[in-house]
Amino acid sequence: MSAPTYDRAEFAALQATLADSWPQMTMRTTTGGPRTLVVLSSMSVEIPDYFDPLLTAYEERYLCLVLILARATNTRVVYLTSQPVLPRLLQYFLELMPGLDAEDLRRRLTVISVGDGTRRPLTAKVLERPRLLDRLRTLVHATEQALILPFVTTDLEARLSVELGIPVYGPDPALRHLGTKSGSRQVFAEAGIAHPTGCEGVRSLADVVAAADDVAARTGCSELMVKTDDNVSGFGNAVLSLGGGRTTEQSVLGLRPEQPGMTADGFLAMLEASGGIVEQRVTGRRVNSPSVQLRSSPLGEVEVLSTHDQVLGGANGQTYLGCRFPADPAYAQSLVAPALAVGTALADRGVIGRFAVDFVAAEDVDGTWHPYAVEINLRNGGTTHPMLTLQALTDGSYDVASGSLLGKHYVATDHLEDPLFARLTPDDLLDVAEEHGLGWDPETGTGIAFHMASAIAVAGVVGVTSIGNSPAQADALYDGAKRALRNAAS
Repeated sequence: MSAPTYDRAEFAALQATLADSWPQMTMRTTTGGPRTLVVLSSMSVEIPDYFDPLLTAYEERYLCLVLILARATNTRVVYLTSQPVLPRLLQYFLELMPGLDAEDLRRRLTVISVGDGTRRPLTAKVLERPRLLDRLRTLVHATEQALILPFVTTDLEARLSVELGIPVYGPDPALRHLGTKSGSRQVFAEAGIAHPTGCEGVRSLADVVAAADDVAARTGCSELMVKTDDNVSGFGNAVLSLGGGRTTEQSVLGLRPEQPGMTADGFLAMLEASGGIVEQRVTGRRVNSPSVQLRSSPLGEVEVLSTHDQVLGGANGQTYLGCRFPADPAYAQSLVAPALAVGTALADRGVIGRFAVDFVAAEDVDGTWHPYAVEINLRNGGTTHPMLTLQALTDGSYDVASGSLLGKHYVATDHLEDPLFARLTPDDLLDVAEEHGLGWDPETGTGIAFHMASAIAVAGVVGVTSIGNSPAQADALYDGAKRALRNAAS
């Protein structure tokens, strides 16, 4: 690992101050003195090139925090983006909840755009601009308490923390190994929870061959997963099928990467660069991919925030497309104990902030479900902003015992897409929302919230959270929104 690009001691000292201000610095807290939250949805992770049209749109995913800002009247928010945010989009969020004091919200919200649409992480763009840093220092020190809310905490976010003199609600980058595929397996083993049989620390072709032979011998499985240590949305995964009269090496050279357009040779080169794992592919009568979202406080307290079922697709069914809330009650409660065991293990190592534990749940022939932990996402993710949106709109909290939040259900995605949608502008999207009543109904506690509006013209993609009082209603609202957009674009 390369040397850190920030002052480790200074960053640690800033992070230590979080314990004294907790829980007054949680997003929804309305107690305590004035505070400033810096929202930094920077994709400071490795992203495939074909994601480029969506990168700046991803920075809009946490505009739902404007709604939380409405309830936390002691809070100012500084929201950073690469490209300017459409003023009407901000107005859209302000108007999702009728009766809010829009003028007060505008006074407490500052949106700063760098004006740089290149594919580099937003945090890097901010750090390169001294006058912008000076402006941010003025804004964050206008209140006694300030905090950076990042998408992920890397060396870049730690550097910005030190530059601004405020802490980050996220783990020290020195702990990033815990969120890799190899690190996840090590945490699962130490926490004593079920996870697929496998081998970590795999890098070369010879490593993959040896690991595949070992896993096959121990499990009898002929379908294996090969995963690079660092990837998002399943794009560092590949399926390895053994047998068929081929040697193990021949099978490895024919593995099937999830990332579109990537060859087996390209995948093995990526694995050699980052390292990774080989593990059995979990099978069953039915197989689902639930996820548990947690947070670890600066005091070491671990809390379950939600359970979701992930919606997967792609070449091998490994690509993250969206999520459903809550997770299937057939196994949702069985996820809580192992997730908390992982969360406790991470908290004991000093992890702070939101993270998620992904599982594969397999159903036996007798109907029994068995969850296997497969990954730790040491960051916010695709399930974070839909849950924040639901909490903001309902002012509700997730109840672990019932696995519910006020009985609500939603389906959410960053990938509501159709080639026709590229004919629409962000203003067209908001026009359609108004014309068809695709908003929030506080009386019924149901409705639609769009996000990533700026991606619709450039990529034919928009994000949506569709909230209903039943799964069927959430699906119907989602289908209605897609139909309305398709009709508008035809």
